[in-house]
Amino acid sequence: MVHSAYDAFQLITNSSTKIDAIESYGSTLLLSCSDGSLRIYAPESSASGQRSPPPPSSDFSSQTLALELKKEAYVLERTINGFSKKPMLAMEVLKSRELLLSLSESIAFHRLPNLETLAVITKAKGANAYSWDERRGFLCFARQKRVCIFRHDGGRGFVEVKEFGVPDTVKSMSWCGENICLGIRREYVILNSTNGAISEVFPSGRIAPPLVVSLPSGELLLGKDNIGMFVDQNGKLLQEGRISWSEAPAAVVVENPYIVGLLPRYVEIRSLQDPYSLIQTVVLRNVRRLLQSTHVIIVVLENSVYGLFPVPIGAQIVQLTASGNFEEALALCKLLPPEDSSLRAAKEQSIHLRYAHYLFENGSYEDAVEHFLASQVEISYVLSLYPSIILPKSFVILEPEKYVDVSGDNPDLSRGSSSMSDDLESSPPVFDSESADLESKKMSHNTLMALIKFLQRKRYSVVEKAAAEGTEEAISDAVGNNLVAYGNTRSKKPSKSRASTAISSVARDVAAVLDTALLQALLLTGQPSAALELLKGLNYCDVKICREFLLERNQFVCLLELHKCNGMHREALNLLHKLVEESNSDNPPAELTQKFKPDKIIDYLKPLCSTDPMLVLEFSMLVLESCPTQTIELFLSGNIPADLVNSYLKQHAPSLQTTYLELMLAMNENGISGNLQNEMVRTSNILSKLWTYSEVLDWYADFNSQKKWDEKNYSPTRKKLLSALESISRYNPEVLLKRLPPDALYEERAILLGKMNQHELALSIYVHKLNVPELALSYCDRVFESGLDQPSAKSYGNIYLTLLQIYLHPQRTTRNLEKRITSLVSSRSPVIPKVGPGAVKTKGLLSRKIAEIEGAEETRISPSGTDSGISDGDTDDIIEEGASTIMLNKVIDLLGQRWDRINGAQALRLLPKETKLKNLLPFLGPLLRKSRESYRNFSVIKNLRESENLQVKDELYSQRKNVVKITGDSMCSLCNKKIGTSVFAVYPNGKTIIHFVCFKDSQNMKAVGKGSTLRKR
Repeated sequence: MVHSAYDAFQLITNSSTKIDAIESYGSTLLLSCSDGSLRIYAPESSASGQRSPPPPSSDFSSQTLALELKKEAYVLERTINGFSKKPMLAMEVLKSRELLLSLSESIAFHRLPNLETLAVITKAKGANAYSWDERRGFLCFARQKRVCIFRHDGGRGFVEVKEFGVPDTVKSMSWCGENICLGIRREYVILNSTNGAISEVFPSGRIAPPLVVSLPSGELLLGKDNIGMFVDQNGKLLQEGRISWSEAPAAVVVENPYIVGLLPRYVEIRSLQDPYSLIQTVVLRNVRRLLQSTHVIIVVLENSVYGLFPVPIGAQIVQLTASGNFEEALALCKLLPPEDSSLRAAKEQSIHLRYAHYLFENGSYEDAVEHFLASQVEISYVLSLYPSIILPKSFVILEPEKYVDVSGDNPDLSRGSSSMSDDLESSPPVFDSESADLESKKMSHNTLMALIKFLQRKRYSVVEKAAAEGTEEAISDAVGNNLVAYGNTRSKKPSKSRASTAISSVARDVAAVLDTALLQALLLTGQPSAALELLKGLNYCDVKICREFLLERNQFVCLLELHKCNGMHREALNLLHKLVEESNSDNPPAELTQKFKPDKIIDYLKPLCSTDPMLVLEFSMLVLESCPTQTIELFLSGNIPADLVNSYLKQHAPSLQTTYLELMLAMNENGISGNLQNEMVRTSNILSKLWTYSEVLDWYADFNSQKKWDEKNYSPTRKKLLSALESISRYNPEVLLKRLPPDALYEERAILLGKMNQHELALSIYVHKLNVPELALSYCDRVFESGLDQPSAKSYGNIYLTLLQIYLHPQRTTRNLEKRITSLVSSRSPVIPKVGPGAVKTKGLLSRKIAEIEGAEETRISPSGTDSGISDGDTDDIIEEGASTIMLNKVIDLLGQRWDRINGAQALRLLPKETKLKNLLPFLGPLLRKSRESYRNFSVIKNLRESENLQVKDELYSQRKNVVKITGDSMCSLCNKKIGTSVFAVYPNGKTIIHFVCFKDSQNMKAVGKGSTLRKR
């Protein structure tokens, strides 16, 4: 026996006659005896005052005022002889109709409380089983192999509804919704009460007769010997389990949360929850009947009656908790009355806490966590079970106290008169004696995983409270500062410290304990990635404890994130710099399992650019030399002012200032502030001094003195100089050009001439001095591409024609090259020739010239032609140079490579007469194909435009065909008068109609309004 759910109390003793049937009505008992009499028993306390004189012969309403049976002895109140002619099989009180149903020779109905006979169903003569549907007022009974259905008409009679035949004699029956479940001799069947259709359920037992019991949920319990099986209203077997009785029960009643069965030797009480465990057995011999009354189960013997009174729920909970049956105790807590909700919650929490300790000690850590959560116990309580978890010293961790006595002080929840004593106050706590062993127990992986689950389930609400507390304190600070400032304007008295109005930080302390413990548990279980995610979000980890813990376990990534989330950026950067140096050393430490690169410092500094630029500048010096490009990108993307960066470098790292300026200009040439331009002027002077006094000129002088100078020699210093001249644009190229030697450093000279837009001179140096046509072509490409975004982008295409002329007239372009450069530099305001549309004039359309290419001999451009790009004076140069000096191969290669960037007609004019047409196929082939494709495209576009024009015209004509119908009801939209036969106007929408006079007036008003506006202006 688990615990006492019911107390057995003898209500009636030593009845003079054998009891056949029994029923309760309020607090009275109705006994049908074997002599055919009906005996009425009442509680001794209520009947003692009415012994003399006796009550009226047919009225016992005063005894039925109580709704429940009383736990006291019952005495005979009166006897009604001849109530039944044959032994009574069953009686039932129909409470909603105040009727007593009796099954004896037939079925009779008696009105309560006077017990006068209301109706007798003669057709039920010989009936052995019945079932009453209280909701609908339907009665079904079985007689031999027939089932009859009657309906109460609400008055004094019953109306027959249906009658059906069944395969065998009915032993037990019960309504199940609209159907009837019948237990016949060998099986259970479902009878449709509408059409009489029968469907089989399953066979009945071989030992005990069929037993059909209706459950409060509407389902049925069908007996199969000692097994009780659950089915739904359609007879479908349910999977909620089966009740295994000790023996086959003769009767079963249900009193939530228990189910009571009448067995041959005793009454068995089981739980109504799966697995339907045995709760209690009440030993009573020769039990004949088992009846359910209001909260009391009546047990009938031959000459006595017992009542099974339920033990108070609170007392049962105490018993179950003391015996370790926590699940049953929690189930009973749900049956406590709603008015005791606070007491119910306290009991459930106490039981969950006890159950959690029990499971924890027995190794069921995951289940223990669920009950710790349900008990709503403090986090510190659970953490006290984990002695190896280090927590902040400021937070007091209480030891687990003795468990709260679930019996409480409520007298209603005590055992009362129960025969079993379960006072827990006198018994020692179940788990307190083992608390010392629990603290010394070494934590395993499973215990820590359970702790992680507990902390993560608790964390959301705890962190939310802590964040709300921080927000409230911030608002309080802001309001307090405003009040202090207001008070200072009125009084010189200094304000007190904020401690007087400080908000309690309990929530943040709890959050700090939770996050600190969670971080340790995650790392102890080998989950560094989860710990890192914890640190990346909002957390309240204790910095000191976590820092020591992470250092001890070499969790440097988590340590960096710990410093970062707490705003300790200097400590984090120092640690990161140390890790980078150790990673790059020849013998990195063994505990360094991950290699740290310098770009990690840059990644860390990126978010700090807007908040702490000086810290960014300080630590960026550590990686500027190793990662110059990424560091400059950091400065630019972080929007750190260039003036600030430049001044910081000038003061702390002068050697890196030039590097910064060069890289910044190369990456963001247009993003230079006005203040930085002055620094760029100084940089230009430095560069000019570099050419005068630095290694470049010294290096050139040394080689020139030894007659070993070669223009193709490139030292690292010269490469740096060429890169600076190419990338930097804000310097004076004329000044620098003067300082170059006249017979050397031609590439530098070409770059400077290009900066001065002297394209012809620059290209001449590339072609004739350096003899590197590839550089000349690259120069032309740069000029052309730089002009694509300009309004006059087409003019930059003539740069290729300039190179073409240099190839065709080498002597003319090289003649007095040095003098031209010198005169250009010496002139104060030199005339800079520009390559524009007028450099080489073109006559006629390109397509026309290409179409006439077949007659090249006849259409060859004359040297004296007015449209030629060559003057008459240049004709002699061409004749003198001859075909041998012309770089015709370079010309043809240029035309073939850049045919899409060169004006074809102008190029053909420049070519000499001796040029063969077949050599121009790489130039003319794609040019003609492109022209033909363009012609087709433009033709398509033209046709589309014409088609679109026709569509617009068609739409215009269709709009002009709109018809406006003027009737006698047509109104002017302006004056709201009828149009009549007046001249009218229609707006473009085709619906708005106005008088023509009104239209003119409105136009005049608009004109006057515009005129007045202009006069005001």
